[in-house]
Amino acid sequence: MRSADEPSDLTARALIRDRALELFAAHGVDAVTVRAIAAAAGVSPALVLHHFGSKEGLRAAVDAHVAGLFDDMLARMAEDPGMLTEGRATASFSELMLGYLPPGSALPAYLRRLLLGGEPAGLELFRRWFALTLAVTEQLAAAGVMRPTDDPAVRAAFLLVNDLALVLLRDQVADVLGVDPLTPGGMGRWAADAVAAYTHGVFIPEAP
Repeated sequence: MRSADEPSDLTARALIRDRALELFAAHGVDAVTVRAIAAAAGVSPALVLHHFGSKEGLRAAVDAHVAGLFDDMLARMAEDPGMLTEGRATASFSELMLGYLPPGSALPAYLRRLLLGGEPAGLELFRRWFALTLAVTEQLAAAGVMRPTDDPAVRAAFLLVNDLALVLLRDQVADVLGVDPLTPGGMGRWAADAVAAYTHGVFIPEAP
């Protein structure tokens, strides 16, 4: 039975999910208990189980929530006509994420665990993002914004991996550059050279 000071069902469900996301991102799913999630959310363990059935059920809900947020973010990018008309083909996943997520969000850390943990949810997420990246790059090539390629799938995978690398290796990049790449200052520094590399290349052509 829920105590009088516990939040309503809809509020409690979202609160539990969000606190679970933060704890899973910080410590990994296996290290986090239902009791710890309940304490972080300010509810009883019984209410966690009432809403999600088990910790695995809660994890599935967190995975679905994260996937939905990033799917919506990338869908907005794909539907942005300015990408084609203004030639903003170099807008990166990380730049988009920085503008879309609130400061201090646990989503990048959770995404890292999701993609590198070998879980089916991470693989399915990557597949969906690859398909969207492939569709966008084919649109850009058809619009004359991006050079055509004999292997569009490889190009799409290459661009997606390059963008995700900044999220997956955030701590390592911050260590060597001295600035968090997922902050406005760090992203500005990163984007300047990344855009130049995508637009002009990094190698000097051989003299004729």
